[in-house]
Amino acid sequence: MDKELERLVHKAKGKDPDAFTALMNAYVQHLYKTAKAILMNDEDAADAMQETIMTCWEKMGSLKEDRYFKAWVTKILINECYNLIRGRKGVTYVEEIPEIPDDREKSDLEWKEALAVLGEEYRLPVVLYYVQGFQTKEIAKLMGISDAAVRTRLSRAREQLRKYYEEA
Repeated sequence: MDKELERLVHKAKGKDPDAFTALMNAYVQHLYKTAKAILMNDEDAADAMQETIMTCWEKMGSLKEDRYFKAWVTKILINECYNLIRGRKGVTYVEEIPEIPDDREKSDLEWKEALAVLGEEYRLPVVLYYVQGFQTKEIAKLMGISDAAVRTRLSRAREQLRKYYEEA
């Protein structure tokens, strides 16, 4: 974590609303990508992010070490996502796919397709490892599983994607 983010974390722990807002803005893309990987739905991802931000504000003082803020906020987000999933059992969302996507939309659709191919237990490790840059040991702590289980899930996810794209 760079010095500026550490400074913002320290000020946010002192209940500085401007520092907290700047801190959340720095991590908004990270939060969105992680929530979207779990929930596969923009509206639910936004709800989980909102709950995460509120929880972080309320519990900022409980963060023991400033340098672990990213892992701390990610763990809160993961818990919020799974709370939403538990609350919506039996509800299925289908998002509309644009007919003629531009290059960025096409890339987003390919990413959504790749994540949709993966089983739920594989999506989160893939996003945390390949998109967010967490190490397997950090992912293991966030998910409450062993480092070996994270490596296995990443390997199986790669295998699922390989098979899917070979058949396509």
